[in-house]
Amino acid sequence: MLQWQEEWAYNKYWVMAHSQQCYEQIRRLAKNNEWSDQKAAAFHRLLDTAAHQAPTTQTLTNTYQHVWGYFKKICTAQEKQTYLHLLQTLSPQADDLGPFLGYLASKYQVTYLLNSRLIQESKSKSCAYGIKN
Repeated sequence: MLQWQEEWAYNKYWVMAHSQQCYEQIRRLAKNNEWSDQKAAAFHRLLDTAAHQAPTTQTLTNTYQHVWGYFKKICTAQEKQTYLHLLQTLSPQADDLGPFLGYLASKYQVTYLLNSRLIQESKSKSCAYGIKN
């Protein structure tokens, strides 16, 4: 994997959680796997822009639904119930879902997610159910 692809994989869900617009612009940059110094500069500007935008309930919901796709066929019924409950009560100020998804990434050893910025940043938080990542 090329270095820019690794950097995008690391940041992908984190950017999505902060700014759908930045996420879409970066996706367009990465299209056709053609990379240049100009695209790299634009990519880093978009990361900086996303960093200055706080996640909203809508951006978190969209992002977490994408992440949930890694677990929906392998999780237990209780984990699904917990996910649905945490999704209903989700807000940027009360985000127990991110840490819960981090717990699932660890439990099911989803390497792509474990290596992602979104999950790594959620590891320092514990969710309401006492699960520490």
